Amino acid sequence: MSLQQKIKSDLKESMKAKNEAKTSTLRVLLGEFARQPSKELSDVEVIAIIRKLIKSEAETLSKTGGETSDYMLILEGYMPKQPSETEITDWIKSNIDFSQFKNKMQAMKPILTHFAGMADGNVVKKILESL
Repeated sequence: MSLQQKIKSDLKESMKAKNEAKTSTLRVLLGEFARQPSKELSDVEVIAIIRKLIKSEAETLSKTGGETSDYMLILEGYMPKQPSETEITDWIKSNIDFSQFKNKMQAMKPILTHFAGMADGNVVKKILESL
């Protein structure tokens, strides 16, 4: 089952359970899916949309002084487990040849592509600076 199908199924369950916070959050998410040119989205595309919504909510919360919201927690529940710094470092050491790049930061694209958007760019940047 794709992530998009899981979200649709979770919406039905939350409506039956009368969980208003989850229902409204999933409706916002499905609305974002409907705005995409393709109706069937890959998991990577779904994760990118969720990440965008989380980032937007985080910016709103930082302006209002809040730390977190139910909306953000529900969205984060659909994000895949992020690889640890150790896992990223090990993969970089075994798969990236820095002699192919003018500087280390140019290696970010293949690294982030490998982790399919699951790795945080800031974490990867910090690791590259420390190598």
